[in-house]
Amino acid sequence: MGRGRAKAKQVKVARQLKYNSGGTDLDRLRDELGVGDPSRSDDADDLNDELADRYADYADDYGDDDDRSAGRR
Repeated sequence: MGRGRAKAKQVKVARQLKYNSGGTDLDRLRDELGVGDPSRSDDADDLNDELADRYADYADDYGDDDDRSAGRR
C-alpha cells in the first residue's frame, strides 16, 4: 500500500520540476562556474591582444599556404 503514496510523490516532484522552472539565479550560476563579470572584459581583450602579437610571426610565415589550399576546394 505504501507504493502508491511514494509513486504519487515522485509524480508530484517530477511535475514541479517540469512545469515550475522558477527563476534561475544567473549570478550564482556564474559564481559556481567561475566565469568573470561580463562588464569587465578588459582582461580578456588584453589576453587576446597578447596572443595575437605572439603568433603574428607564424601567421606571416604560414599564412600564404592557407590561401593556396583554399583555392583547391
